[in-house]
Amino acid sequence: MAPWIWKIIACVAFIVLGPFIGGLLAGIDRKISARMQRRVGPPIRQPFYDVGKLLAKENASDNATEHVYVWMYLIMAVIAGCIFFSGGNFLLVSFILTLGSLFFIVAAYSTRSPYAEVGAGREILQVMTYEPMVILVAVGFYMVTGSFNVVDIAAGVNGVAPTICWLPLMFIGFCYILTIKLRKSPFDLAMSAEAHQELVKGITTEMSGKTLAIVEIAEWYETVMFLGWVALFVSWASWVGVIVCLVCLFLVYFFEILVDNNFARVKWDVMFKSSWWLAFVFGALNLAAIQLIQHFVM
Repeated sequence: MAPWIWKIIACVAFIVLGPFIGGLLAGIDRKISARMQRRVGPPIRQPFYDVGKLLAKENASDNATEHVYVWMYLIMAVIAGCIFFSGGNFLLVSFILTLGSLFFIVAAYSTRSPYAEVGAGREILQVMTYEPMVILVAVGFYMVTGSFNVVDIAAGVNGVAPTICWLPLMFIGFCYILTIKLRKSPFDLAMSAEAHQELVKGITTEMSGKTLAIVEIAEWYETVMFLGWVALFVSWASWVGVIVCLVCLFLVYFFEILVDNNFARVKWDVMFKSSWWLAFVFGALNLAAIQLIQHFVM
């Protein structure tokens, strides 16, 4: 089958299955969190019920542009996911996601709500916090595989070993900032999924009805894609690699839920400083080690 046909199939699969898998993961997240807190918790399908109710509600937005910006946030997430799962450029994917985050931030600012603006300011800070690590990860992938293309990175190093063998410190750093990107405590400053964290809902304070449903669906798409980023570290051209990849994804996601339920929210400066220090120390050490290894081997 021609490569372009596989790319189309991958794009369609992500567009169709992305919200289903993302919503399912959100339901599992809630269920595991409830069990950790000795509660029964909602059914796993509860996120789909919630979004269904939001879609059935009338829009109460006082600003028409807010809805447009939120739609752009969703569209950017879908485009980035299609490029990623069709084996496109990893660096391009990260830039498109950042653009989507900017649309989301502008949507909050367009409401002129002081609470939403505080959430938008925190969202900007979070983007500034995790972007250096994402760029360093992309550079690390390139140094190890010689390509920014997802299809080449997923094949591992020469098709015989996953990239995590060369990027262990990068993987630790990425899992650290993944907590920010998945909006987990202690780094859920801009928007929290938990009611006890704040009186108002951060960046989505003024969003309701269909607008809020679009935000939820966009986040489901992003969750699937971020786990796809994790998979790049542990996948290689082997069926064993597929099994290892699935086990690693389960462990990483469970770890994020565990952290979310055991740590209170920190101040913004703790998040910012710790993420940048981890990015530059772990990232620099890992890149330097790769450079030395490649120098002596070649």
